[in-house]
Amino acid sequence: MVIGILQLELSIGGAMSLKDKRRALKSIKDRIAHGWNVSVAEVGALEQHRRGLLAVAMVSNDARYVQGALSKVVDFVRSVGTADLEDYQIELL
Repeated sequence: MVIGILQLELSIGGAMSLKDKRRALKSIKDRIAHGWNVSVAEVGALEQHRRGLLAVAMVSNDARYVQGALSKVVDFVRSVGTADLEDYQIELL
């Protein structure tokens, strides 16, 4: 069994309030969850309105599949216009 964890650090430049931030992150989280078979949660920077930290988790029996799928999630987040990807980290357990 392989567990893949992707941590995404996002900058939400257009957010003027926590409500704006939550709206942008919810859109990204929903699109990731519906596009791939993964779990997504906001895990940090909860009170900062221009910064978001998301975690994406995936379980499989094939490490290459998990690595590839999480890399595709990173590519998708890079293409989203509502937030800028500042940093990411993929970890396989």
